[in-house]
Amino acid sequence: MDPRINVRPAVRDDLPRISELAGKLVRMHHETDPARFFLPENVEGGYAWWFGKELLRPEAKIFVAVDDESIVGYAYGTIEGRDWNLLLDDHGAIHDVFVSDDARNSGSGRALMTRLIAELEDQGAKRIVLSTMVSNESAQRLFRACGFRATMLEMTR
Repeated sequence: MDPRINVRPAVRDDLPRISELAGKLVRMHHETDPARFFLPENVEGGYAWWFGKELLRPEAKIFVAVDDESIVGYAYGTIEGRDWNLLLDDHGAIHDVFVSDDARNSGSGRALMTRLIAELEDQGAKRIVLSTMVSNESAQRLFRACGFRATMLEMTR
């Protein structure tokens, strides 16, 4: 990992940059499969609102990867209760992990995952789940390297 990368909890002042990165993540999904992933108007504003709420919730964890003074990535996860639809007992859920193009392969994604997993486990998560696009092989390699295995395949019609 690049020694300049620091992972820390997100704060309210980080919301504009996190929301910008989240917008890139949403656009990447939408461009890959617009029949599956919708692109809301003002996606960055929506994420700023959503993450602003999530920062106040103890069950939600948002971390940023900082290279020198710039945020180059973020990770967002939550502690979730039993879910009968998913047949999951209490668990952690990783919702977003995204690193800017210029910081890919710097170890930022791995550092974000490591920190988020540790935090979710410290909060009592005995299992952690996540979803990834079938075509996003680089993300899948990262997730496997962090101990995840494929268990479900979402299908869309």
